[in-house]
Amino acid sequence: MITELTDENYEALSQYRRQRARETLAEIPYLRDQGFYNTATNRLYYACYYAALALLTKNHISTNTHVGVKTMLGLHFVSKGLITKESGRAFSNLFDSRQRGDYDEFVYSTREEIDELYPKAQQFIEEVEALLK
Repeated sequence: MITELTDENYEALSQYRRQRARETLAEIPYLRDQGFYNTATNRLYYACYYAALALLTKNHISTNTHVGVKTMLGLHFVSKGLITKESGRAFSNLFDSRQRGDYDEFVYSTREEIDELYPKAQQFIEEVEALLK
């Protein structure tokens, strides 16, 4: 049975996903400092993914896949200038990095990569949060 979500349900789910984004982003300094660079890359992507889901949910846009989230984000927010192209590219690059790190053999992230990606993820999440207000 498919249940229709109320506006209140959409808002609660969006807030939950926004909180997940913040919590996940907060994990990154620890992972970086402990040398868990592949895991940090994964969590950077997921922090942005949760933020993107929060934004899509708030706007009643549903998807069933990670590619769907990337596509809908581009279609509804990046292409309209609501999220900068730089942040849209950062999300796509994190998606690709996470895919390689999780599924390809002999892929190793570095501290330098994390130091480069972390502020881009922060910027993406800040742009999303501005749209959620």
